[in-house]
Amino acid sequence: MLSLKLSDCKNCKSLPSIARLLLLKDLLIGGLDEVHKIGAELFGPNQSSAFTSLETLCFESMPNWEVWDPCEGDEQASKFPSLRELSIRNCPQLLGRLPTLLRSLHKLEIIECKRLVVSISSFSSLCELKNFGCEELVDEGTSSAEEVTSLKSASLTNISKFGISAEKALLRFANSEYFNISGWKELESLSQNGLSLVGHRFFTIWNCPQLVSLETEEGILQPDKISGVEFLFISYCEMLNRLPKVLHAFPFITRIKLEKCPGLVCFVESNFPPALKELEIWSCENLQYLFDEKENNKSTSSSRCLLENLEIVDCPSLIFLSSRADICNQLQHLKIHICSKLSSLFLNAKLPVLLKQLDIWGCPMLECIVQDFHETTDLESIRIGGDGNIKSLPRGLDKLSHLQEIRINGCPSFVSFEESGLPTTNLKVLSIQYCENFRALPKCINNFTSLGKLKVVYCSDDISFPEEGFPTNLTSLEISNAPQIYTSLVEWGFNRLSSLQQLNISGEGCSHVVSFPEEGIGRMLPSSLTSISIRSFENLEYMCSKGFQHLTSLQQLSINNCPKLTSLPDKDMLLSLERLFISYCSSLEEGREWSKIAHIPKLDLNLVSTAEDAKEETVPGVSHSLAMNVDVLDETSNGNQSSGSDDKLVDNEDELQG
Repeated sequence: MLSLKLSDCKNCKSLPSIARLLLLKDLLIGGLDEVHKIGAELFGPNQSSAFTSLETLCFESMPNWEVWDPCEGDEQASKFPSLRELSIRNCPQLLGRLPTLLRSLHKLEIIECKRLVVSISSFSSLCELKNFGCEELVDEGTSSAEEVTSLKSASLTNISKFGISAEKALLRFANSEYFNISGWKELESLSQNGLSLVGHRFFTIWNCPQLVSLETEEGILQPDKISGVEFLFISYCEMLNRLPKVLHAFPFITRIKLEKCPGLVCFVESNFPPALKELEIWSCENLQYLFDEKENNKSTSSSRCLLENLEIVDCPSLIFLSSRADICNQLQHLKIHICSKLSSLFLNAKLPVLLKQLDIWGCPMLECIVQDFHETTDLESIRIGGDGNIKSLPRGLDKLSHLQEIRINGCPSFVSFEESGLPTTNLKVLSIQYCENFRALPKCINNFTSLGKLKVVYCSDDISFPEEGFPTNLTSLEISNAPQIYTSLVEWGFNRLSSLQQLNISGEGCSHVVSFPEEGIGRMLPSSLTSISIRSFENLEYMCSKGFQHLTSLQQLSINNCPKLTSLPDKDMLLSLERLFISYCSSLEEGREWSKIAHIPKLDLNLVSTAEDAKEETVPGVSHSLAMNVDVLDETSNGNQSSGSDDKLVDNEDELQG
């Protein structure tokens, strides 16, 4: 036998002599609620050696286990000689000793054993240590540095007492590549426990509420002690008020993430680390700026800064990023969300020249992003939204030959684009949502040869249709609360959009519309369509079958909030349809209409008049399985009508299709 699992034997009080299985490699013991002690019975009589082949040993969910007696004595060296992994999980009463001499042990995992004192003194080959919740962690051995430097990964969480001396901690943990500290309620600085940023590649600190700094004043990191840290993550450290003063001298650090550290006012007091490429700062409520050159007498080394990605979210005290844009002259991705006091990005009103993605959301004090885009010619994406005071985009948009995406969402002050217009070559997405004063699409929009997605949702209700029409290469079109655009689009001809695959129309203000699509040869729907969503046509009575007769690729149809609708397209027009959503169309009745849709594999129907009624009523007369989930219908059929989270409106709007 090579592997054995003893699990959930609720009446078992004593273990068999498993050590007699000489070839056993993997052993798991768990869920034995009546076992209080594990000792000699595990090894059996006259066992001069035991578990000679065992490589992994796991105990888990032993609620009443109190003592583990490994029966060590003169023969201790012969027990568990091949054990590489030892795991003890959720054994809250365990008080006994671990085996003290496990020369082959590479991985030790202790989870939720809150009464256990864990000694790592004799584990000379230990490479990975994971300790989550124990009474005390100790190292009482006298090993030299050569014997304790094998540890490569250490995670120390919710340890009641750290019983390792500063000198021994330096030896034991100095060379671990991955080092995680979390849940140390009394930790004020790393150096008080002999810990340091020096020697680790990936360092994380989480939920240490008393942590003030990563070093004491007496033990400030010296620049001549080169730190190998590549990634630093600090979260939920309420008292942390500064990062190491010599952070700029860390030559290898490429990524830093800070979260829930309200004591931080600025990111660095000197320059950025020279190799830093990614910086994320979340929910640091007192952060005012990243780096202010005016408050620093040292000369900047902005030319050496390699920062490419900067993300700042929910920092309500942020005023600006830096006094100069060229301090981040390699920046390519800039994301600023929910920073209510942000009045400018860079005080010199310029953007980093290599910037590719600009994403600003929920910054109501920001009125101007930049004076112009003339120096930022590599921009590929502009996303702006969230109740800002942006009235228009800066000059020079037409010079951005690489621009592929413009999304403006929730900017009530946004009126129009500058007269210079938009780039016509590579723009693929143009989305304007919830900008109640936006009144005019670009006049030359029909010349946007690469535009695939156009979205105009809940802007001014008198926004007009461009004189030259829409670009015929569109693959996705969504229009809401735009009766003039809809009327003109019907007259211009849906069929001209020969590449259109997704059509999403909301009919607010279109009280004259009684059929969809409206009658007439020029008003046929393009045969390329795979998905159609129509909603909020208050007087729509029937779906015109002729308009659907060439839609052989149509897979999904959604009809929502059309209370006078009584007739669906003929069955022969819906043969390719895989999914049909109908909600809040109270005039549709069972019988003839159901025969038109009985062949469709997936139906989501909710025909009652209001959302409140929908929670109580069902659809009669439909014999096959229906998905009657009101929440799903609300999300898919209403789409972007609902005011969801910021991220849904900005980042995931492609997923909110009818």
